[in-house]
Amino acid sequence: MKLQDMISPLELKALTHVEDKEVEGIFISDMLSDVMSSAKAGDLWLTVQTHKNIVSAANLVDMAAIVVTHGKSVPKETVDLADRFHVAILSCDGSNFELSAKLHAIGFRPR
Repeated sequence: MKLQDMISPLELKALTHVEDKEVEGIFISDMLSDVMSSAKAGDLWLTVQTHKNIVSAANLVDMAAIVVTHGKSVPKETVDLADRFHVAILSCDGSNFELSAKLHAIGFRPR
């Protein structure tokens, strides 16, 4: 499923420029070491982390996008770095669980 096709039905807010990447899977973790060791290219990363190191981890793995959940505010320095490295950051007010349920409801099935 294309990332652009998920934004509206999931009520996501784009904080950076969003390229229309294919979303292959979902990865849920708040630990950068988990992301770097276990996430796969094309994953949608759900996290509450907002510091600029999330951009490096997502870029390293070539994730489809980062979704910051629980209505967390993302610092400007993180957003600016993400735009510089073409890493999409989206946000939502719901929890990781709620967003996962919405993804299932719109027909998203991970690889």
